[in-house]
Amino acid sequence: MITEAEIARINALYRKQQSEGLTPEEKEEQTFLRNKFRASIRASLTGQLENTDVEYPDGTIKPLTVAGRKKES
Repeated sequence: MITEAEIARINALYRKQQSEGLTPEEKEEQTFLRNKFRASIRASLTGQLENTDVEYPDGTIKPLTVAGRKKES
């Protein structure tokens, strides 16, 4: 999971990048934090979808599948 401090750091690095540029170390940190943020978003969305059921017009309720994986009942 990504923390609020890490999100604030991503934003600070972005602002610095726009105003004066980043050092190679800062670019590496920015890439690492952005990838961590993306992974956190994907994990959150996957978790939500794995706990989602779909109700069909005929009244049946079935679990939603995520990326080819079936929800275990």
